[in-house]
Amino acid sequence: MVPGLGKWAPGPTTPLRAKPADPVSRPAFAGRPRPGPASDTAGGRDEEARARALGAELGIAFELLDSTARADCPLDDRTLIAKAASGLLPLRDRDGTPLVAIAPSGLAIPGLARLVRRDPAIAARLRLTTGERIAGFVLRTSGPALIKAATDGLAKRWPALSAKGRCSRSNLAVLTIIIALVPASAITAPAATQTTIELLLSMLFLAWLGLRLMGAIVGERPPPPDRALPDSALPVYSVIAAVYREAKSVAGLLAAIERLDYSPEKLDVIIAVEADDSDTRAALASIRPRFPITVIPVPPQGPRTKPKALNVALPFARGTYTVIYDAEDRPEPGQLRCALQAFLAGPANLACVQARLSIDNTDDSWLAGYYTAEYAGQFDVFMPGLAGLGLPLPLGGSSNHFHTETLRKAGAWDPFNVTEDADLGMRLARFGYRTGMIRSTTYEEAPARPGAWLRQRTRWFKGWMQTWLVHTREPVVLLRQLGPAGFAAFHLMVGGNVLAALVHPLFAAALIGLAVQNAGLWSGDRPADFATWYAVTAMIGYLSSAAIGWLGLWRRGLTSSAWVLLLTPLHWMFLSTAAWRALYQLFAAPFVWEKTEHGLARSSRRATRLAKALAELDRNLAIARDSGHLPTINAKTTRTSVDRRPPLQASA
Repeated sequence: MVPGLGKWAPGPTTPLRAKPADPVSRPAFAGRPRPGPASDTAGGRDEEARARALGAELGIAFELLDSTARADCPLDDRTLIAKAASGLLPLRDRDGTPLVAIAPSGLAIPGLARLVRRDPAIAARLRLTTGERIAGFVLRTSGPALIKAATDGLAKRWPALSAKGRCSRSNLAVLTIIIALVPASAITAPAATQTTIELLLSMLFLAWLGLRLMGAIVGERPPPPDRALPDSALPVYSVIAAVYREAKSVAGLLAAIERLDYSPEKLDVIIAVEADDSDTRAALASIRPRFPITVIPVPPQGPRTKPKALNVALPFARGTYTVIYDAEDRPEPGQLRCALQAFLAGPANLACVQARLSIDNTDDSWLAGYYTAEYAGQFDVFMPGLAGLGLPLPLGGSSNHFHTETLRKAGAWDPFNVTEDADLGMRLARFGYRTGMIRSTTYEEAPARPGAWLRQRTRWFKGWMQTWLVHTREPVVLLRQLGPAGFAAFHLMVGGNVLAALVHPLFAAALIGLAVQNAGLWSGDRPADFATWYAVTAMIGYLSSAAIGWLGLWRRGLTSSAWVLLLTPLHWMFLSTAAWRALYQLFAAPFVWEKTEHGLARSSRRATRLAKALAELDRNLAIARDSGHLPTINAKTTRTSVDRRPPLQASA
């Protein structure tokens, strides 16, 4: 066991400071798996055409794998799934002769060509195929084992770290004590009990606010010095997106991935889509990106959640690093290189870096506007401060960049937790890994309507409740792993978020009742000073949240949208509604994932900025043309390379 982690260690030989692999190194035949039928995407059809052309040139037959039996592959299910990302599939022909089916990536093709030219006889023992066909073979022949691993893998390795399990004895003991003591105390000493509870809740509420303000005050660490790497030295980078009912959004996502400043042959793009989502799969099939993409049809067995789909996709990821995007995400072009710089310059135990998230459809409604302020406060102010303090980070659900092997060792995602991001961030911290922030932004679409907003926030609150319950099953172990500061930060960040939303209506009702009646809301003998206490507590909460949001908007240059912070009290009541709804669902439907529909945005800050920039460029060009400073091109004297004479040859 790893010292200090005991039974929670990733493995008996797993170092806490696992050094990421050399970004330049790669297997000789590192194939690019693209699960699903080759016809699922235009990229898959193009890849197959290239593989067939290469086979014709080298004298290697193409293997469809459609009718290949499971018995023709000597690997057991576990090994086959573990090796899915290699692009190599060992087979036997009808005579029992060993063969190897290869899905060659652009990087491996020259090496394969040299090998065959040195030893032409080896071509008879090789077959060419595509990554999608290899992955389709894995799904067809070992699908149940893959789904079982994706669904139960974490619960099997570390049952106490999975939301699949029930409340632990410590959870039940605490709940039992509360249920027993509170009514008894309320009967024997109602005034004292009421006062104690209210003071305790107020102190916890203010401590939660204090942590947020501390994160806002602490400056983030400066970014690492720029270490530009040539394309030839870049590692393979996997990009995984789990999508469901996103036919309107996937084209924009793939266009954003195509704009990434990264060598296309080093990108390993995987799209996990529910097998019965025919509309999204049809939308993907109509797109022709400049890089091959993987489409994984995720079977419906197990919980239908994003983390389960990500777990199904992860075995096929061949990148040294992996980033997670959502269908509505539009990352900045330099984000992968920015993350790579952070990994190369960071400590050896840096397992994940989180990009900043920003709302793009700010003007759609006041809810979208408040989302913008929230995200600015969270990702531009609070989380960079936490990273600067070295505290655990509750990851956002998108734009998490991982060292792939570390992600696998840590158990990947919990398919039964509906905020798998926050849970994974805490699990990485418990295993001794660090998480950082990078100065690169991914733009997202926020729900603009109350119904969609409520469903999404309900899921978030339910997931935070799950995360808090999971990680408090062994509080002594948690304290030892996170240390006192991390232990307190976890409770305030995860539990405090939920508690603040749950108790806010009580404070708001008490404050209104005291203001109107000048008497206790629950009893008539409450001290009058409580009116001041409630007012101060509520105002500190409103003002501190608004201040963090304003600071984030200021750093984003969006102070014109700060008016929405005047609606903070109303927004908090919305949060409370979602929190109480989540508490009900925690018992009634703990694993139900309420889907947020995307592709509904009516405005875009990025599009507005682009339009203004183009208008400014057009104006400047017009001024230059009118002043005679714009050079003109004479079409009559312009010649192409076809028109040019060949250069004169020197005579002997």
